[in-house]
Amino acid sequence: MKTFALPVLFLTFLCMATPQVGRAQTFMTLANFVGPNGANPLFAPLAQGTDGNLYGTTQAGGAHQQGTVFKVTPAGTLTTLYSFCGQSCGDGSAPFAGLLLGKDGNFYGTTELGGTNNEGTVFKITQQGTLTTLHSFTIQEGSNPYAGLVQATDGNFYGTTQSGGAHLLGTVFRITPRGALTTLHSFNLTDGSSPEAPLIQGTDGNLYSTTYNGGNSGGDYGTVFKITTSGVLTTLHNFDDTEGKGIVSGLVQASDGNFYGAAGQGGANGYGSVFMMTPVGVLTVLHSFNVTDGATPTALVLGTDGNFYGATISGGANIDGTVFEVTPQGFFTKLHDFNGSDGADPFGGLVQATAGNFDGTTDAGGTNRDGTVFSLGVGLGPFVKTVPTAGKVGGSVRILGTNLTGATSVTFNGVAATFVVRGPSQIITKLPAGATTGPVQVTTPTGTLISNVAFQVIQ
Repeated sequence: MKTFALPVLFLTFLCMATPQVGRAQTFMTLANFVGPNGANPLFAPLAQGTDGNLYGTTQAGGAHQQGTVFKVTPAGTLTTLYSFCGQSCGDGSAPFAGLLLGKDGNFYGTTELGGTNNEGTVFKITQQGTLTTLHSFTIQEGSNPYAGLVQATDGNFYGTTQSGGAHLLGTVFRITPRGALTTLHSFNLTDGSSPEAPLIQGTDGNLYSTTYNGGNSGGDYGTVFKITTSGVLTTLHNFDDTEGKGIVSGLVQASDGNFYGAAGQGGANGYGSVFMMTPVGVLTVLHSFNVTDGATPTALVLGTDGNFYGATISGGANIDGTVFEVTPQGFFTKLHDFNGSDGADPFGGLVQATAGNFDGTTDAGGTNRDGTVFSLGVGLGPFVKTVPTAGKVGGSVRILGTNLTGATSVTFNGVAATFVVRGPSQIITKLPAGATTGPVQVTTPTGTLISNVAFQVIQ
C-alpha cells in the first residue's frame, strides 16, 4: 500500500522568505450586509477564489430570505451571486457553512435545510453564480450539515451532518464530485454526537474533526476523532469541562504534527479554551478565555508566521467579540475588540488571503445589524497557495496569489515547472517530473513568493 503525507505549513522556510513589515494592526470593514444582499453569516469562513476575490455564504437574507452566496472584492464591493429559495426550489436553504474551492475551480458547500427532503443539501456553484444541487440529504443517511467540506487526495469530498444517521446523532459522509453520497459513520453518543465542525485530512491521510456532544467521559462534552476514508472511526480524546466543551470548530494540524483547536465553552473560566492535541490524543490547554480577552472562540487558522489566529463570538471590551493571536506555546494577544458598528459575533473565524491579511465575517452588527465582512492586517507579507496541496507528477495545480502578472518562474521544491499566468491572481501549472515534497516558489517582477504549504508529492 502506498503511503503519503498531506500538506503541513512550511513555516520555517516561509517565515524566512516572506517579507515582514512590522506588527502594526490595521482593521477595516469591507462590506455591510443589509438583508437583500444577505444577512447573518454563521459558521462560514471566507474562501479566496481564482480571481482574487473572497467568496462566502449568509444563512439568511437574499431575494427569498433563505440565504445567499456572495463575493466581495479586496476593496469591499459586495455582489450577491445566488439567493437560495428553500425546499420549494430544491436548492437548499440556510447555508451555515462556508465554501470550499475545489480542484476544478468551482466552489462546493452545504445547506443546513432545504432540498428535496428539507434535511439539507450539498451544492456546487461557479464563480459566476451558477448553482447545481449535487445531493439532498435524507434523515437516514444524515441531515442538517452545519459544516463545510474537505476535498481529499482521492478527489472526493468529505463532511459531517449534525443529526440524522442510524442513531439520529449525526454522521460522517463521502460524496463524489457527481453527487453520489455514502454514509461512512453514524455517531452513537459514546463515540460522540452532533458534529458541527468540518473535517481536515491529516498528514497520515486520515480525516480528523470534533463532535459537539457525546463521548465516554461521563460529561457529554464532546470528542476529537479520526476516521479513515473507508469509514473506520477512532475516538482520540474525550473532553472534560476543565479542558473545554461545546466545540463548533474543527482542527488545524501544524508543522509539528500536533492538532490545534478551540472549545467554545468550558476551560478554567468557563468561557472556552484553545488546546493542542498530539496525534495519539494527549491534550494540553494553551489558553482559557476570561471574557475580557474574549469568550466562545471559533475556528483557528494557522498564519504564515507560525502563530494561530481566531475570533471569539462574544466577550472583549464591548461584549461583541474579539480577534486574537496565540502562539503554539500559548502566548496570547488580543488584536481587536468589535464594537457593534464594525461588526459583532464573528462566528465564521478567519482566513488568511494571499495578500497577507486575515479576513472574516460577523453574524451581526454593522450599519444594518445584519453582519459585516472585515479585514485585519497584522504586518504579514504576501504569499501563494496551491489548489490542490498534494498530487502526482503531471497533475494540474492552480497557484493563487496577488500581483502574479509577469511571473517568470515557478518551482516545486527547486524543480522548474512550465506554467501559464491566468491573470494577476492565478497561475496554472503541472507538477514537474523530479519534483519532491517542499515549497512552491513563484518569481514575479516585484519579488519572490513562497507557498504557505509544502506541496506534497504523492508517488
